[in-house]
Amino acid sequence: MSIFKKSTFFVSIVMAALFLLAGCGTKDGKSANDSSKNGKLNVVVTNSILWDMTRNIAGDKINLHSIVPVGKDPHEYEPLPEDIQKSTDADLIFFNGLNLETGGNAWFTKLMENANKKENKDYYAVSEGVEALHLEGKGEEGKEDPHAWLNLENGMIYAQNIEKYLSEKDPDNKEFYKKNLKEYVAKLTELDNTAKGKFDSIPDSKKMIVTSEGCFKYFSKAYHVPSAYIWEINTEEEGTPDQIKNLVDKLKKTDVQSLFIESSVDDRPMKMVAKDTDIPIYAKIFTDSIAEKGNDGDSYYSMMKWNLDHIYKGLAK
Repeated sequence: MSIFKKSTFFVSIVMAALFLLAGCGTKDGKSANDSSKNGKLNVVVTNSILWDMTRNIAGDKINLHSIVPVGKDPHEYEPLPEDIQKSTDADLIFFNGLNLETGGNAWFTKLMENANKKENKDYYAVSEGVEALHLEGKGEEGKEDPHAWLNLENGMIYAQNIEKYLSEKDPDNKEFYKKNLKEYVAKLTELDNTAKGKFDSIPDSKKMIVTSEGCFKYFSKAYHVPSAYIWEINTEEEGTPDQIKNLVDKLKKTDVQSLFIESSVDDRPMKMVAKDTDIPIYAKIFTDSIAEKGNDGDSYYSMMKWNLDHIYKGLAK
C-alpha cells in the first residue's frame, strides 16, 4: 500500500440518508420543493468539467447541478444527500463514462440505482463516440483510460453529445443549444489548431510530459507528445518507492527539462522525482477539475489553454 495513498471512507449514514431523501417525493416522483416548477430542465452532471461544458451550451435555460465539487477527484467520491435528491429529480444526467465514475468504488453506478435512473434513458455518457485508449497493457473492457477530455477534439465530441441530449429532452430550446454549440466548438477548434502548430516546433528529444498520474495518453496522441508518470490511475496505488524509482531511471535517459504536477494530487511524490533527477517542476496543470471561479483555469476552455500554454513553455525551455 502506498505511503501516499489517499484514504477513503464510506459513511453508511450518508447512504441511509440518500434512501430517505429518495423516498421523500410526491406521488409523481418529484420532491415537494422540486426546482422544475420554474419550467426549466433539471440537469445533473458528475463533475466540474462537464458542468462548464453544459453551462456553455445550455446557458440559463436549465437548472444545473454538479455532483463532484470543483477541485475534488471524480474517480472516487462519496455522494451527499443533496446529490441523490438532485439526481432523483433530474430530467437528464451526464457522466463522463470510460470507467471514470463507475470504476473504483463505482459510486455513480450506486447513485443511479438509488435514484432509480436508467442508462440511455435518464443518463448518458458524454464520451459516446470517443475512441477509447486503455491503461497500460490492459485493453479489455473496464480498463479504459477515462481522461479523454484532455484532447480538445474529444472535448468537442463531449459538447456535441451534450447538445444532442439537451435538444432531445428540451426541443423548445433546440435552436438555442445548437447556436451555442457551434460557437463553443469554433472556440475549442481554434485553440486546438494553435496548440498543434506550437507542439510541432519542439524537438523530439524534449517532447515528454511528465506527471504524477498517467492521465495524458489522449493529450499525447493529439499533440504528439509522449508521456511518463509515477502511477497510472488514481484509483490504484499512488507514489510507491518502486514507482518513483522507475520514473527517475527513465528520466535520467532523456533530455526532459520540466516536470508537471496536477492540481488535484499530492505533490510529494513528484517533488521526490524532481530532487532525484534535478529536473524542476515547471507548473501545476489541470486534469480532473476546473479551478475555482475567478482563478486561472476556471472553465474547460481556460484549463485547457493553461495546460497547453504551460506544457509548451516547459518543454520548449
